[in-house]
Amino acid sequence: MSANTVMKTSLRNFFAHKGRMALSAVAVLLSVAFVCGTLVFTDTMDTTFDKLFAATSSDVTVSPKAAKSEGSDTGRPESLPASALARVERADGVKSAEGAVSSMNVTVVDADNKNMGYENGAPTIAGNWTHNDLRSMDITSGHAPRGPTEVMVDSDTAKKHHLKMGDELRTIAATGDFRAKIVGIASFKVTNPGAAVVYFDTATAQRELIGRSGRFTQINVAAATGVSDSALKKNVAASLDGPYKFQTQKETADANRKDVGEFMNVIKYAMLGFAGIAFLVGIFLIINTFSMLVAQRTREIGLMRAIGSSRKQVNRSVLVEALLLGVFGSVIGVGAGVGLAVGLMKMMSAAGMDLSTDDLTVQWTTPVVGLLLGIVVTVFAAYVPARRAGKVSPMAALRDAGTPADVKAGLVRALIGLVLTGGGGFALYTATQTAEASEGSLWLGVGIVATLIGFVVVGPLLAGGVVRVISAVLLRMFGSVGRMAERNALRNPRRTGATGAALMIGLALVACLSVVGSSMVASATSELDKSVGADFIIEGQNGLKPQAAEALKKAPYVSHVTEVKYVRTKLTTPGGTKEDEELVAATPTYAQDLRRETTAGELSAAYGKNAMSVGSEFAEKNHLKVGDTMNVAFERGRTADLKIAAITSDDTTFDKGAMYINLTTARQYLPADRLPLNGMMFAKADAGKADQAYKALKSSVASDPTVHVKDQTDYKQTLKDQIGQLLNMIYGLLALAIIVAVLGVVNTLALSVVERTREIGLMRAIGLSRRQLRRMIRLESVVIALFGALLGLGLGMGWGATAQKLLALEGLDVLEIPWPTIIGVFIGSAFVGLFAALIPAFRAGRMNVLNAIATE
Repeated sequence: MSANTVMKTSLRNFFAHKGRMALSAVAVLLSVAFVCGTLVFTDTMDTTFDKLFAATSSDVTVSPKAAKSEGSDTGRPESLPASALARVERADGVKSAEGAVSSMNVTVVDADNKNMGYENGAPTIAGNWTHNDLRSMDITSGHAPRGPTEVMVDSDTAKKHHLKMGDELRTIAATGDFRAKIVGIASFKVTNPGAAVVYFDTATAQRELIGRSGRFTQINVAAATGVSDSALKKNVAASLDGPYKFQTQKETADANRKDVGEFMNVIKYAMLGFAGIAFLVGIFLIINTFSMLVAQRTREIGLMRAIGSSRKQVNRSVLVEALLLGVFGSVIGVGAGVGLAVGLMKMMSAAGMDLSTDDLTVQWTTPVVGLLLGIVVTVFAAYVPARRAGKVSPMAALRDAGTPADVKAGLVRALIGLVLTGGGGFALYTATQTAEASEGSLWLGVGIVATLIGFVVVGPLLAGGVVRVISAVLLRMFGSVGRMAERNALRNPRRTGATGAALMIGLALVACLSVVGSSMVASATSELDKSVGADFIIEGQNGLKPQAAEALKKAPYVSHVTEVKYVRTKLTTPGGTKEDEELVAATPTYAQDLRRETTAGELSAAYGKNAMSVGSEFAEKNHLKVGDTMNVAFERGRTADLKIAAITSDDTTFDKGAMYINLTTARQYLPADRLPLNGMMFAKADAGKADQAYKALKSSVASDPTVHVKDQTDYKQTLKDQIGQLLNMIYGLLALAIIVAVLGVVNTLALSVVERTREIGLMRAIGLSRRQLRRMIRLESVVIALFGALLGLGLGMGWGATAQKLLALEGLDVLEIPWPTIIGVFIGSAFVGLFAALIPAFRAGRMNVLNAIATE
């Protein structure tokens, strides 16, 4: 048979079975769409931020060396003196230079005390209006602010919050609150990803945001004609002495891009990981599809072999069909991926991150990656069925369709599966016995991969036993129809195993993550009950501003309020080891609010003069004991010699590894303007006054919507909600793999109905009603779905229990199985089976009895 004939045969078979190929094509389409959508979405975000950073960066930027991209922990941005501006203006190659003020440690609220920014999204940025801002913005209404009572806001924020000229905004900064009326609205020339931006006049910005006049957070420098940015940077650097940072426009944009890029990479690779899971599930669907098509065409393939086709040509014929399927699904998938990216952009906009379709970026690599992945995965999945087709002998043309099972191959497969499963189980057991979480995580990874592959390989062996058990429980009540459904599911264990395995993968991950999430919540709740003695925990966005802290301390019905600050230091141990560490500087009542066990010394002593505590792991690592002296260099402050008065146990969840000092000690070695804001605060109610204290504390900070007062019940609910939101997001991404698995069940049933056409006709002829036929197919589908669910949930709970043992090494020592979720997923799998059987059952019921009997 010539290559041309092989191609014609492949094309004929592909289009002859296009209905049967459709669901496999949809699986390829969905997986490719998810990959391409992720790439387009992240590339579009990169483009949006690149344009923004390029538009907002001056030719050269001068800023304090200590300035950090995430803002200052003191609530006041790092600044430089106005004298630096005068010197920069005189540098060679400078066309113009201007001082800018910018702070992200602010909250802006409207007249109804509604936050204009997002607590968990893009920042709120306040600053002065400069000529450099004209690079990225135009004033579209009113004018720039000219005095302390005037403010200008960006048009996106104004539109989102229905602000108009003359509305009053209140800005809450570390230096205090101040009010101003909107006198101007400015529109971005490029896409604003969601930041709320407000502008004041320079004097107001200096006074209210920095807390001092005559200072700027940066100097924006424009180059004279013919002067390059690098030459200008060199000239400006030569004109200034001191702790300054000099960056060209490209360097500033690159630094900003790096900060955003780290966040973007997490999103990108996480989503691609879930796309990989969907591809893995799709492989089972494609293998099943081609295996069944090959089995149904046994006589046809035998005839091809009888008239001279070689094994290689038959093999190639099936692979060409797979290639066509991969190309078809991938091409549509690439287009669908662009649509998915637009949908993701709309979702992000609803969540507070605005992305414009004007910046939609489809790089040439995206469709190439999508096409390659889709085609390679499809051809790879079809390779085993293609080899099986090549082994069909010419004599098969003389027999009924269908090839006898290869008993030897089945035994080898079962043996390999059992070895892999046993090895994976041993790796999981080893993970639970390790003393280090890092070592255990490696064993956990090996165990997950080995048991997953093992269950997939041994699936046909498990199918016989598990399906019989499920049938005994569920199908016996349906009489002969139920027994026929059971036998149909058991007729081809390899097919049932592969179909169930596709569903098993997604549900195993769901079960594993459910166990881990529930255990984390239960462990944290248990630790909270055991360790936290305070009645109330107070948190704020970017720390608690001084006015909020003072208001909380004055609240009635409160016996004490604890301040907690996180101070950056460089420690030098008695052995000479240097470590960058963050000390917890707190008022002594913190020892009552957060109970910590000590392995040596008394924790109360750590709050004494020039004293501190260290964690047990740090002490063991550096051979420290109570009484040793640590040299502590406070960042932007003085150096102190502090005596270790206590060593705290690191067998905990909260404040694991924390080192404590008295807040008075921090004040002694740090200037007042260098003290960080309170990271959080604790409060204890007067005896019997918990309700009144709760209301009083909430009322005291009601003017700042970013401050949250929580009692222990609130805090537990917050932990539960945060983990629940994360899990829901992951479940949403896993839904793609489960959808592909459902398509696999539909495809298996549809092809199985075609395979049993004559059998169905005979059953109808001897009295089986259409209703009974449809019920039989639905019950078969339910059994297959429940088989996959049982394997997946059992495997996932094993993974989750092992992962919890590793979390126990980090203090999360409560294992909790979320039975309502597990049972709900199992019952849901039965409905998935019913749904998957709708179309195949309907088509089977519509078969013409005589035509079905006449089918060969």
